[in-house]
Amino acid sequence: MHPFTNMTTKSATHVPHATVGPVHQECTDVFVIGGGPAGLAAAIAARQKGFSVTLADGSEPPIDKACGEGMMPPARAALESLGVELKPEHGYRFRGARFLHGESQVSADFPEGQGIGIRRTLLHQLLIDKAEKCGVTLLWKTPVIGMEAKGVRLNEGTVRAHWIVGADGSASRVRRWADLDSPVVTGRRLACRRHYRVRLWSDFMEIYWGPRVQAYVTPISSEEVCAVTMGETADDADFDRALSVLPTLREHLAGAQLASRERGAVSTTQSLARVWRDNVALVGDASGGVDAITGEGLRLAFQQAHALAGAIQAGDLREYDRAHRQLARRPLQMGRLLLQLGKFDAIRARTLRMLQNSPELFARLLAVHLGKATPGSAIAAGAQLGWQFLAG
Repeated sequence: MHPFTNMTTKSATHVPHATVGPVHQECTDVFVIGGGPAGLAAAIAARQKGFSVTLADGSEPPIDKACGEGMMPPARAALESLGVELKPEHGYRFRGARFLHGESQVSADFPEGQGIGIRRTLLHQLLIDKAEKCGVTLLWKTPVIGMEAKGVRLNEGTVRAHWIVGADGSASRVRRWADLDSPVVTGRRLACRRHYRVRLWSDFMEIYWGPRVQAYVTPISSEEVCAVTMGETADDADFDRALSVLPTLREHLAGAQLASRERGAVSTTQSLARVWRDNVALVGDASGGVDAITGEGLRLAFQQAHALAGAIQAGDLREYDRAHRQLARRPLQMGRLLLQLGKFDAIRARTLRMLQNSPELFARLLAVHLGKATPGSAIAAGAQLGWQFLAG
């Protein structure tokens, strides 16, 4: 139970709009540390429950990150439930997923809805616009320098807060300040991202598999794609090296114009024993993460935001801890499966040939990945995959 049980947790006072730089503020119901998508989602969800919310970040927008920039249908639905409207001009709708390995390829439509490819900076701005509209106080260029039981410390003084949310990324300082910093790291990979201006050749999100590297390509407009390469080392993730072992992708991008500078990132798979202590909770990468190849990072962040807001309303963060574990279970399992597929060339080649011959099985596995399959159907799909692999 949080330490402010005798204090009012709702506020009917007007909350000022976005601010760049310091403001004088004495108290807020919820203070969010970190202004990326996870922090903004947590702030919006808390405002939807009627709480006063302040968010602070040491940088200023737009905040970019080297990610695949594709949201599958569950992530789109979670974003729209925050009140963020995705218009046609905001990105490119794609119909499903395609795996490619050598001469083998298999694709399937999403069981429900479409995904969307959208520039990370545009997504960030849409979340900022929504946060401003619903009354979140946004403090950009305002680093948080410490945390106390009753609030957070800024350079200009302490802001009292009933609840504190850490959304400050995989190297979270809030996690350390709250004595939650004991993550179990099960994987760490490097990624590089580029944007290319090129006429689209596919309306699928595509994952190309090669020795020691994967590349996933997301259409973000009719004439632009986001391409990300991933590997265990910087050499594996190097774009030139990746294209040399992924000839089909190299042909698609031949002559294409770069539309952005190359950006690098680290993708970490990690989990925590717990994601809250007292009146402090963690969301997004601060609370653990799955490998980027799953495409589940944003969905998790948006759904965690809703779960956390509900737990704050109930006055018990144990509810959030239970929901967090449930949300992460399937993406962690699928991430382990996909990473194992990436490590063994012969197994990967055989699996992709088998799926190419059984596209209906690939469609069922995609439904499992998106959480659109019953437990019985998921077990049956796994059993069918194992049987066909052994029989092949």
